[in-house]
Amino acid sequence: MIQGLNHINLAVRDLNHSFDFYKDVLGFKPLCRWPEGAYFLAGEVWFCLFRDPLAAPGRGYTHLAFSVTAEDFPSMVKRLKEAGARLWKNNKSEGDSLYFLDPDGYQLELHVGDWKTRLAFKKEHPWEGVEFFES
Repeated sequence: MIQGLNHINLAVRDLNHSFDFYKDVLGFKPLCRWPEGAYFLAGEVWFCLFRDPLAAPGRGYTHLAFSVTAEDFPSMVKRLKEAGARLWKNNKSEGDSLYFLDPDGYQLELHVGDWKTRLAFKKEHPWEGVEFFES
């Protein structure tokens, strides 16, 4: 049985550029780095980058979302905009969110809230045909 998320791994074209983005712009904690990759902690999540000249991110709504507090949200938005991060979607959901691209075009999100706040909102404003299960 799945126990939870183990790690996130992204293939990147330019390891140095991506390393700096995740460390300096998003504030991930570097654990180690080598010529072909790097390991970070994003909170308690193990986050990995591996150099791959053929790296190409997916499209559609597939993305990685990172938690941020309501207090830190404005400064993180400012930091991302100052770093030139491109936006890929406008927020239409509950809670503050910023949808942005990393240097390789991976779709990322900063989000204030968690699954509990999202479900509470959905129960108050249900989608047509939604079915809730015990949580």
